[in-house]
Amino acid sequence: MRIIVYGMLALLIVIQFPLWLGKGGWLRVYELDRQVTKQMDKNEALAARNAKLSGEVQDLKDGTKAIEERARAEHGMSKEGEIFVQVIPKKSAADIAERKDSKDSKDTKANKEATKH
Repeated sequence: MRIIVYGMLALLIVIQFPLWLGKGGWLRVYELDRQVTKQMDKNEALAARNAKLSGEVQDLKDGTKAIEERARAEHGMSKEGEIFVQVIPKKSAADIAERKDSKDSKDTKANKEATKH
């Protein structure tokens, strides 16, 4: 009787093996499903980027505002009669102190090298 039970158990394992670990098994299906989901997310991001680029291309073809905006932003161009004003943020006391310290250390290093020669 034990031989029959062990034989049936072995047969069950042999039958279940391809279902779980075979070429079309559950683990492989799960992995492929995960890959498909990941690829669909990538595709959605790329479709959004393509839509944005398509809108920009259409705007560049039809309107002059986009061309003007791009020329101003990328090349610093201005219209005739306009004055370009650039506002530089005020430096904080910490930035000034840091620059002074780095300048002092460079001067000290240069003085040491000069005295060696």
